[in-house]
Order: sequence, then C-alpha cells, then structure tokens
Amino acid sequence: MKRLELVDVHYAYSDAQFVLKGITTQFESGKLYAILGESGGGKTTLLSLLGGLDLAMKGEIYLNDEIISKNNLLEYRRNEIAFIFQNYNLIDYLTPAENVSLLTEQSPFSILEQVGLTKEQAMRSVLQLSGGQQQRVAIARALASNAGILLADEPTGNLDEETANIIIELLKASAHALNKCTIVVTHSKQLASHADVVLRLKYGVLEEINIQGENE
Repeated sequence: MKRLELVDVHYAYSDAQFVLKGITTQFESGKLYAILGESGGGKTTLLSLLGGLDLAMKGEIYLNDEIISKNNLLEYRRNEIAFIFQNYNLIDYLTPAENVSLLTEQSPFSILEQVGLTKEQAMRSVLQLSGGQQQRVAIARALASNAGILLADEPTGNLDEETANIIIELLKASAHALNKCTIVVTHSKQLASHADVVLRLKYGVLEEINIQGENE
C-alpha cells in the first residue's frame, strides 16, 4: 500500500510569494483524489512536489513514512510515480505504441484502444496526432506503468465529453481496481464528482470539500 503524506509543506516562487502555505495532508492507495483550484493557485506546483520534480522549501513529504529527499528523487520518480502531464511530454519521434511500450512489456495496443485510439493511429508519428489524441497517449502511457502513484495534471482538459467520460472511468479503475494512489489536478467538477476525496487549493491552503453539497 502506498501512502503519501505532506507535513507543513511550503513553496514560494522566485518573487518569494508563497503559493503553498503549510500544507499537511495524506493520500492513500486505492483512492481517486481530485484537487480543484483557480489557475495560478499552485495546483501544478503541488503535483510537482508530490512527483519529486521539485522540493519543498519548508516541510517534508513522506512515502510510507520515509522522507522524499534530494538523495532518492531519481529512484522515487523512476519506481513510484506515473505522470500525466498537461503538455503531454511524449517522445515525439516515437509512435504512440512505442511511447507506451517504454513503460510496459505487454502489447500497448489494448490500452491505447481503451483510451480511444485505433491501431492505425497507434502506429503514426505522435506529431501527426491532434492535441486530444496526444493527451490520450499520455494517459495510456501512465496507465501502463507499474508505478503505485498516478499523478495527472488536467487529464481531460483537451478531450471531448465522450472521451473525457472514458478517461474518468479509467482513472477510477486505476485507483479501485489496480489499487493505485491516483491524484488528479483538474478544473472539471464532472471529474471531481467521481473522486473519492475532493480537495480545494485556495490561497495556498489545501482543504477537503464536499462537492455534492456545493452543487445542491
């Protein structure tokens, strides 16, 4: 079971304005978490800290009670984290199938089909795909990983409603069926309504909210 814990985490940009102000919270395997918040409010920064792409200026992040530090960041990112980046971060000289195959020994075509790509599309250059199709490849690549923690930055942002619903179900399955700790940064209340836990990042503070109660 994977468990991420943040204790008094602070982070500021170069102008010394803190965007994260003493965040203390916990994320567990088998749950889908959605983090809502305004643009520029620090959601992606928080995801970068959770993924070991950056380090907190104050406070600590723990994986199963062990501190994530400069000394183990590379191993942590390689073995524990699967990322769905907002800008895709695909290897553009590879096909979708080749991108996904980097993270799994199984055939990539079944998981690409799950996110709505045909075998023909899976064999094209990534650069020949639309933005929405590239987003699907990024999602398929993360889902193919054996990592126990899945971090997603606006995974449905460039997708049509039908495909977004498919991706939401896959994210739910990653948590509930595959027992991953799945954490999604999103503006979509539709996606958030499917999460087990919904959090809002506002003025540098993270708090759990009841999105159903807000919609009533």
